[in-house]
Amino acid sequence: MTGVYHAGSRALQDRAGVRESADHVGRAIGEGIKPVAAAFLELQPLLVLGAADPSTGAVWASPLAGPPGFVRATGPLQMSVTGGVLPADPLAAALATEGTQVATIALDPRTRRRMRLNGRLRPTARGFAVTAERVFANCPKYIQRRESYEVVAGPAPGRTARSGELSCLQREFIETADTFFVATVHEGRVEVSHKGGNPGFVRAGSPHELSWRDYPGNSMFLTLGNIASDPRAGLLFLDWQTGTVLQLTGEARTEGGEDGELRVRFVVTEAVRTPSAVPLRWSAPEYSPANPTRAH
Repeated sequence: MTGVYHAGSRALQDRAGVRESADHVGRAIGEGIKPVAAAFLELQPLLVLGAADPSTGAVWASPLAGPPGFVRATGPLQMSVTGGVLPADPLAAALATEGTQVATIALDPRTRRRMRLNGRLRPTARGFAVTAERVFANCPKYIQRRESYEVVAGPAPGRTARSGELSCLQREFIETADTFFVATVHEGRVEVSHKGGNPGFVRAGSPHELSWRDYPGNSMFLTLGNIASDPRAGLLFLDWQTGTVLQLTGEARTEGGEDGELRVRFVVTEAVRTPSAVPLRWSAPEYSPANPTRAH
């Protein structure tokens, strides 16, 4: 699978004994946006984007929301987005920079489907476009089902607050989350992936560090493979009922637990919280049957 996986991902696949499975899954990665993928994109009100800040190199994950159709395929190799992130978002500069390498994930809690598209960004008059380089779908594992959502006209996004550590309320928010997104990089390429589990699957052990157990997924090890070679990462936590967003940037490392399972530890460099950043209000979750009942 030359070109699909790098040495970091391969090492973890071999450690877990899943190289053959990873090769099978990797065949689904392509450059083009197939009609079924294009139809899926046009139904989505939410897109998560990962990239590195062009001035600092810090990696972030950010949410973008809009009416269905704000994300659409405008060619077999191009995805176009109308609108963008809030002006205070850490990735505002990246979205205004020609040639920025980005990763995106469209996740639909209603159907428990997700699709990833990575490529190079080009600002447009109405938002931005991404020339697709890697397009693929993921299995529905660990996605919490949310039957419906409402779009609210207000309140307007609150004031963005930045800090170098997590507050008590932010740590509590993280430990009650059932979903987050993580952006990672390797030699300029970006990946953004979804992580899910029952509340408590992420632990915020201190104002500067959090951790989670890596649940078995699709055998690709794209995120952990990137972390093995470049520790920079960005996390996005979304309050599905209020639209409040917590974005973190820092460094991650993977370590083996006593039971042989992998854990990821993330050291926070900066935290950015924006109340009511996303105008979507989702229904209560139906937890994925794949979620382990033991979080730690």
